[in-house]
Amino acid sequence: MSLKNYLKSPVFFGQVVAAISIIGVLVYLFMHWLTFTTDHGNEITVPDLSKLNEEQVEDKLDDLDLDYVLLDSVDYNASYPKHTVVEQDPLAGAKVKKNRKIYIKINSSGFTEVRMPNLIEKTYRQAVPTLKALGLEEGEITYKPYLGKDMVLEMHCNGKKLNPGDKIFKSSKIDLVLGDGKVGFDETQLDTLATPVPNEQ
Repeated sequence: MSLKNYLKSPVFFGQVVAAISIIGVLVYLFMHWLTFTTDHGNEITVPDLSKLNEEQVEDKLDDLDLDYVLLDSVDYNASYPKHTVVEQDPLAGAKVKKNRKIYIKINSSGFTEVRMPNLIEKTYRQAVPTLKALGLEEGEITYKPYLGKDMVLEMHCNGKKLNPGDKIFKSSKIDLVLGDGKVGFDETQLDTLATPVPNEQ
């Protein structure tokens, strides 16, 4: 039988149909196996645990067959109630499998205290990074006559003058008094300096 006649024969069409059927069955079985092994369609949506305390987190995750791990407490954040969730991983809305662990971080009970660094006679550029490294914030900047321009002369918080070593809460705003780079002589002082001192006889 020639190839042309074979391609037109019922035998050829039967083999093609059989091959297509086998491929279809294999694809179906593969997809069914994939769905079974990945538990497709049975994902759990991670809830938003923000601002929930640990007991509320446990109750909410138990209802969803999820678990949690408390990683650590973070520095106090005034936007969240004390001892409530500030961060979570995976984030709310993520799709996870049953019994997945959700990692959480809890807000601390209040601002921790740090000791005020000695910024006196340091430049403004040196002072600001030092404040930020300790969790403090830059407040109002004022100037007064002083030869060293942008040199820190005083440190204040809420109107109170601070000394190096004073304890202060993190996130406090520190007001700085800087030198303006001017000596501050007045005209009377200049006249006095310019007047020659008579020689004593």
